[in-house]
Formats: sequence, C-alpha cells, structure tokens
Amino acid sequence: MNLTISNLTKTYSNGVRALNDISLTIPSGMFGLLGPNGAGKSSLMRTIATLQDPDGGSIMLDGLDVLKNKEEVRKVLGYLPQEFGVYPKVSAEEMLDHMAVLKGISNSKQRKETVAALLNQTNLFEARKRKLGTYSGGMKQRFGIAQALLGNPKLVIVDEPTAGLDPAERNRFLNLLSEIGENIVIILSTHIVEDVSDLCRNMAIIYKGNLLLIDDPLHAIEVIKGTIWQKTIEKHELPAYQEKYNVIFSRLFAGKTIIHVANPNSPGEGFELVSPDLRDVYFTSIQNHLKKQ
Repeated sequence: MNLTISNLTKTYSNGVRALNDISLTIPSGMFGLLGPNGAGKSSLMRTIATLQDPDGGSIMLDGLDVLKNKEEVRKVLGYLPQEFGVYPKVSAEEMLDHMAVLKGISNSKQRKETVAALLNQTNLFEARKRKLGTYSGGMKQRFGIAQALLGNPKLVIVDEPTAGLDPAERNRFLNLLSEIGENIVIILSTHIVEDVSDLCRNMAIIYKGNLLLIDDPLHAIEVIKGTIWQKTIEKHELPAYQEKYNVIFSRLFAGKTIIHVANPNSPGEGFELVSPDLRDVYFTSIQNHLKKQ
C-alpha cells in the first residue's frame, strides 16, 4: 500500500502558494509530516482527503486516482482534521453509531459491534454513555480517531492531533496511533518534533509549501552527527551569536540561553559537540533552505 503524490501545487486566491511542486511517496505504516504552522501541512492533508482541489499534480492510492475518484477514496479514508467539532449533547455511542450509518454500515448488529469495538480500542467504552460535551480534549481526540477508523480505512490522516493536549493525554493518544496497524497508510501531520521521533519510521519536512527533506528519522539524525555544537550564553548575547554563527535554534534553561550551532568543525571556545536529535534535523533543514533564498 503506497500513496504517491506527484508535482502537487496549490496557490490560494490571496496569492499564498501553499504547495510548491510537492512529490512524495508514502508507504504503509506511520508517516510523519513535520513543519511549522503555515508550512502547508493542512493544505496537503485537505487535498489528499479530497476536501480541496490542487492547481496541478496527481495523487494515487494503490492505483486509485484520488483527484478523479473522490467518492471511492472517501470509502477507504479516515480523517481527523485539526479542528474537530462534536455535538456536545450527544453521547459518544450515539454519535459513532450515526457516523457508522453515514459510512455505509447499514446492518444494525454489525454497526453495534463495530461501535463497541472502536470505543474499546480508543479506551472510551466506559464513557460511551457520556455526552461528548463533557469529554476532555484528549478524550475528544480519541473519539476523533474512533470515527476515523470506521469502515476499516486504507488511509488515515490525522492533522495536528496532539496540539493542546496535556502530557498524559498526549501519551495515550500517541500509544493509540501506534497500535492502529502497519498495513495501512497513516499520515501524522504535526509541528511537534517529538510526535514524529516517537512514532514514525518515515518522515518529511515541509516549510512554506516546499518539501525540504524525506528520510527515515534515525538516518536523518545520523547524517548530521558530528556537526551540532552547543553552548550556554547570556540571553543578551544571542543576537551577536546569531550574527556570527549558524545558530539553528536556542532555548532558555535556568535563566540562561542554550544555543545549537550547525558546523562541520568546532565553532570555537566554549562549544561542545552534542548528539543530535530530530529537532536538530528539523531546524537544520529549515536553516539550509533559508540560506538558498
């Protein structure tokens, strides 16, 4: 099972070029699409989910033309958008049953069994009679995955699913995603680097509509090994260091500023070589792209 995206472009009426000649092959399993807010992730997800048309390009799902056969695609698609609304006065069980009807599960016995199985899978069975308006943010996201899994989809898209979740709910949600299966295509679109590093065997980085990197996260980290240097400085010194060095990112810690610099050799006194992680890959990719502008 592969999703193949070729030369996809999209420019909105306000002139924003959201997708710039995107070509990408996504295999079965969990695939991370990483990028900051406004990078084009949601535009790509909405296009794959048949909710908007591109200006050009093609999308194929195992021989099925996604852009020309939207109804067929929707039969095998599970989608959890970034903004997922619920009817607050309806129970999870009732709502999922209703959505199962819309998905084409007409047999009442089969529908009841499917709803119960999905509520169990998402750890919501004990709360199935509760109104959705009483659910926490994490519970609502898990309900969103339950509805996305209706009909045994071949392609599941989740757009910024952990934004705003507390650490415990985020862990529950990520564990749930990891259990969905390896035989379908699951696209996790996020700006949270840890979500991708924890879950995905394959990933891509997108920035302002441009595809910057396609790789296995572990290999991408290995490629920049030996080039990431760290130093602790005073906060007021940051502009001077940014002027002099290739500072890919900085963070505050205990009142000090820690900077990471990408360089093949030691930048100088006080810098120590550190083992890179996916955050370093992410910011290095963006920094390299900006240098080409």
